[in-house]
Amino acid sequence: MANSPGSDPSCHGSSLESPLLPPSKKHGWEPEPGSEPEKLCIDDMLQKYCGEFGSWQLRHFVLTSLAWALEAFHTMVMIFADQEPAWRCLKGAAGSGCDEKESGVCGLEPGSWEWKGGSGSSTVAQWGLVCGEKYKVGLVQALFFGGCMIGAGVFGHLSDSKLGRKGSLTAVCILNAIFGCLTSLAPDYFTYLLLRFLTGFSTGGVGLCCFVLATEPIGPTKRGAAGMSTFYFFSTGIALLSGIAYIFPSWRALYIASSIPSIIFLVLVVPFISESPRWYLVRGKMNEAMKIMRTIAKSNGQYLPDGVILALDDESNDASNDNRSCKEPISGSLLDVIRSPITRIRLFLTVGINFTCSVVYYGLSLNVVNLETNLYLNVLLNAVAEMPAFTITALMLDKFGRKPLAIGTQWFSAIFCFMGSLVGNVGMWKVIRMFCGILGIFGMAGTYNLLFIYTAELFPTVVRNAALGCATQAAQMGAILAPFVVVWGGGLPFLVFGVCGLIGGMLAYYLPETLNKPLYDTMTGMEEGETA
Repeated sequence: MANSPGSDPSCHGSSLESPLLPPSKKHGWEPEPGSEPEKLCIDDMLQKYCGEFGSWQLRHFVLTSLAWALEAFHTMVMIFADQEPAWRCLKGAAGSGCDEKESGVCGLEPGSWEWKGGSGSSTVAQWGLVCGEKYKVGLVQALFFGGCMIGAGVFGHLSDSKLGRKGSLTAVCILNAIFGCLTSLAPDYFTYLLLRFLTGFSTGGVGLCCFVLATEPIGPTKRGAAGMSTFYFFSTGIALLSGIAYIFPSWRALYIASSIPSIIFLVLVVPFISESPRWYLVRGKMNEAMKIMRTIAKSNGQYLPDGVILALDDESNDASNDNRSCKEPISGSLLDVIRSPITRIRLFLTVGINFTCSVVYYGLSLNVVNLETNLYLNVLLNAVAEMPAFTITALMLDKFGRKPLAIGTQWFSAIFCFMGSLVGNVGMWKVIRMFCGILGIFGMAGTYNLLFIYTAELFPTVVRNAALGCATQAAQMGAILAPFVVVWGGGLPFLVFGVCGLIGGMLAYYLPETLNKPLYDTMTGMEEGETA
């Protein structure tokens, strides 16, 4: 239920003066007769008084973005935990017809071969997920992303409404730690399937919550480059995971090792993260929003005058509103996004682009199991290949704009995916196909990174996480499809990824450019600003 202006404890009984009331004489400031406080939206206040990206924003950005590494751990752990390990013929099984030159164990007599790492090396070895049971591997991975899709919608709504950005991020990290550790104890396949779905549900909210929380306190001219830098943490998480998986070859130990960082994050990092002032503002908690803005200004060595207050971008300089320290929270939903002609088209386009982009990104990431090269090295190379893409797109973001980069990076990836579909998987061609996959990920990682900042700028604060959550849900739908494409093997997955990249670039052509556009707070503010 929406809080009334007087329902917030900070509205009465507080020893602190409201930031919306004219400051008293004891603060060294006395308003001139007839003067009114200067009302600014958050972007203007950051640019004029607080600093767009000072020491406060840098520290907050780094601490918050560490959650991306946690998402990488819980998402990409399936590459190692669900891999099909190497096998060998048993020495005492002479005359059984076992031949290690065979490409797989299908057709071999039971008891004539064994997994090299033992039955505990992966879930495939643990429960015999090969041959006719191989589809179960793709099913686990698909259900994980299905959980992500549901979680993105749920936590996208909660982070815009009751829980806020920080509250939602805390909740998903707690659930990730619990479900991740419980997965290591799964006694059978179906329990494992359920726990991976639940882990996906909580993981789906990590990226969108920490991205919005990290970028909302940053000024408009610095937000793009900062937002593009968040995925460095995701790629670093993948690279670290390859090392963790090498150290812990048992899939059960690997799940514990990849879940412990979530507990460490909750204990050592979350207490030092602040809630978004934009969320406070749209929820009517003006005192809390102003307190954070003063902290930002002080930490950045700036000075925020007492006579300056925050205002939503659709508020007028009405004197009747000047004496309200707490306001009715403004809420929004996907229905509001769909009702507006401006945001409706944007939502449909971003949903389509996120879907195709996710098919390619996760498909190429999971397809490393089909390349018959060193798995740990290949995952590491893919993660490292993403980082230059982030740097290049960040440097080009404010020069060329969001739209040209969204088109170019997807088509760049599509070209190399088409090339990968044309080469074989034997001899030197195997290496060439591997590099086609790496370059495909290079291009799509740039798109995936760009889409977060692009989508965040396309929608106002009041529905930003809901819209971003919807786009993330579409991405998870693409991720659900990716494992089944990978199971086909051969050159067909590369062909599908190439087509998806081509279509995604075409959809991006119809999106508006958001370079140097304001980050709107309300639907009314956006409609007035876009039609002006």
